Amino acid sequence: MAPSKKIIQVIFLTSMMWFSVDVMLLITYTTAPEANFSLKLPQAFFGGDKKHERDERGGSKKLNVQKSGLGEDFHVNQERDGIAVGDSNRKNGVVHPGDGIERNGNVAHFNQRPNFEKVEDTNKQRIPDGDEGGNDGGRRKESGDKSIKGEVQGKSSLSESKVTETTGEKADKPQQEIKKLPAFHPVRDLDVTSKPHDLDGPGEKGKPVKTDPEDASKVAIGFKHASFNEYVSDLISLERSLPERRPPECRIKKYSDDLPDTSIIICFTEESWSTLLRTVHSVLNRSPPDLVREILLVDDFSQRDYLKEPLDEYMAQFPKVKIIRLEKREGLIRARLRGAEVAQGAIMTFLDSHVECHVGWLEPLLQRIWEDRTRVVCPALDSIDATTFSYAGSADIMGAFEWDLQFHWVGIPEREQKRRKDDSYPIRTPTIAGGLFSIERNWFYELGSYDKGMDIWGGENIEISLRTWMCGGSMEILPCSRVGHIFRKTQPYKFPEGNMITFLRNTQRVVEVWLDEYKPIFYSKRPELRKRKFGDVSERVALRERLKCKDFKWYLENVYPEIVVPDIDVRARDELRNLGINKCADFMLNKGPQISLFPCHGQGGHQSFELSKKGHVQYDTRCATGKRNIPKVMMFSCKSKDTLTFEHSKGGEMKDVDSQKCLDLSLDRQYVILADCNGRQTQRWRWGAYLKD
Repeated sequence: MAPSKKIIQVIFLTSMMWFSVDVMLLITYTTAPEANFSLKLPQAFFGGDKKHERDERGGSKKLNVQKSGLGEDFHVNQERDGIAVGDSNRKNGVVHPGDGIERNGNVAHFNQRPNFEKVEDTNKQRIPDGDEGGNDGGRRKESGDKSIKGEVQGKSSLSESKVTETTGEKADKPQQEIKKLPAFHPVRDLDVTSKPHDLDGPGEKGKPVKTDPEDASKVAIGFKHASFNEYVSDLISLERSLPERRPPECRIKKYSDDLPDTSIIICFTEESWSTLLRTVHSVLNRSPPDLVREILLVDDFSQRDYLKEPLDEYMAQFPKVKIIRLEKREGLIRARLRGAEVAQGAIMTFLDSHVECHVGWLEPLLQRIWEDRTRVVCPALDSIDATTFSYAGSADIMGAFEWDLQFHWVGIPEREQKRRKDDSYPIRTPTIAGGLFSIERNWFYELGSYDKGMDIWGGENIEISLRTWMCGGSMEILPCSRVGHIFRKTQPYKFPEGNMITFLRNTQRVVEVWLDEYKPIFYSKRPELRKRKFGDVSERVALRERLKCKDFKWYLENVYPEIVVPDIDVRARDELRNLGINKCADFMLNKGPQISLFPCHGQGGHQSFELSKKGHVQYDTRCATGKRNIPKVMMFSCKSKDTLTFEHSKGGEMKDVDSQKCLDLSLDRQYVILADCNGRQTQRWRWGAYLKD
């Protein structure tokens, strides 16, 4: 008898129920801890351990403040806009628990929490061409085997996560590669001091120090000893506080966690005790300890007693400070070369011995070189007054020179202002002052270091500036990196041959190697140098050829187009002598724009003019100009519409073509004027050298 339809349905459902139970038991068995194999997915797939993930990416980093050499007793001063950070956790200026600093016994560690920036293509190197701090999304230049450590890696160092089988072997198919993003952090505004700042102390917050009349003799002795107010300097704390002088945008910039370290090289001779120590303390107190490899004090044969054993004993408390003593007077150039030979850091930072570093000064310098190793970067130089030691911020300026190749500061031209995004943006500068800058150590030597044929000091800053730009590098001033500098008018030490002779000899070497067809312009300003010896420059000429450097015309057109190139094709040059009183035309800008008369000295300089074939009387980038109803002849830009054009024959009149008036003398015979031509002896002039047409 065939089973009914209902019985068949019951049997089928019962069978399916037992089959389902068997499948569930099998799954339970195979996924149990004691099973023969296990199925494990990467922890990161589920979010993972956030602390572990942060450590893998380099996000949690401890910096031992004791490494700065300050010892166990120290204080951290972080101030912005005059308001101390974490004041609620401070008592009497001392940092206490809860202020973001982790302590273990007497050793303190800063918990740095870097922020991370997204990089669109981590397989490419970063060479930002603008803003510092990695905010411009650029990429770094390739630098071959000698590039500094710290480049953003394109591939993650994390091992690939793979599914393992029961045998423990890796599966054939890896998961998609996990890429590691470069890590960045806000600027570290460290100000670690051995004791709290006394905000009422002399010179604190960069305030001026006034002296009493009865201290005048002490002030005079200090100026004679140091060429600045040494008496006031000695009153000020070696760790004094400074005012905030950075543009506001600097505080939101971020810097790489992989910045290279630097050797700080400070050369000095006969430096004052308090300024030298204040320089060192400002470096130690306001620099991230992990970024300072060493501080090298190069003593250029100082003879003052306190710079010998007492200095050794004082610096012994700072493990990173090393003193190098030269056995004879070598001068700044060779002293720096000696420091560079010893330096171990990836970057070398040269500082003068009478400066004070601002908070956050170091990371902007290192960041720009980390992005492009061929950059030579300088801090913005704030001013420390030589009399009162007040600290004042500097304006946005760049380094420049005239045709005598003497360095001076100028305002930023319009072309550079347009390129910059804001006041914190790097300033491309045609030249640097030379006292303070950072450069990658290998690049320093590839570029030719310094000209060893130069003596003592002077001209080396122009030489390294031209060489850097013309041979593949660049130069910048960074407003976010600030260092105060004492600008003094004289030096308290002597030059073997005198400072002017030394400077001119060094400058001649620059001219002969780098100025090409523009050399006559320099010698027209210094005619006495045409026959003076300057040493052998063949090695530097060979260096230029080996580096395949661009010519000076390229430099003028691309780096410093603002400088006015005088007409090289001239009819006469050197002194312009008035035959009526036998005195020479003389131009000193600090005494006004007018041309005056002084006894002829034959040394060029202020008495060195040119008469171009166009008939213009030139001095550097200025030409003789005249205005209606103003008889005095002035020196203004050769681009002025009032530039005078003269007709002249040897020993005769200098007649202006437009007005038909002649060069003459004022009634007091002190100034050059335009007057009606009448044949007077005072209207006759003779140039020092007439050239063939």
